[in-house]
Amino acid sequence: MSVRRVVPNIVTGTGDGTGDASAAMRANAAFYGLLGLDEVMNQGWIMTLASPSHPTAQVSIMTDDRTGPVTPDLSVEVEDVDAVYAAVVRSGAEIVYGPADEEWGVRRFFVRDPNGRVINVLSHG
Repeated sequence: MSVRRVVPNIVTGTGDGTGDASAAMRANAAFYGLLGLDEVMNQGWIMTLASPSHPTAQVSIMTDDRTGPVTPDLSVEVEDVDAVYAAVVRSGAEIVYGPADEEWGVRRFFVRDPNGRVINVLSHG
């Protein structure tokens, strides 16, 4: 099984307390921009920032997960999500969601790790 990248998912509130999630996203983009990360994807509820020189060095900022039942703590992109899913099921780990083909072009499932963290395991289509 080949891992392509591991991305922490940081849950953000509404930023300035006004209920404006876009303000929270802008504030995070500005802060992480100071660290050298550029916005590479923004769905409104999730935004990914990456290093221009090392594009797999990424962080995702999320208000919530719009299609999953919970907001995952970490995302792991793998080469073959179905093979990883089969291995995880055989291990007896708790599947929290999926597998599912999402409208933005990923196939994914959520699994709970031994520490109780929810991991989003995905492959891009």
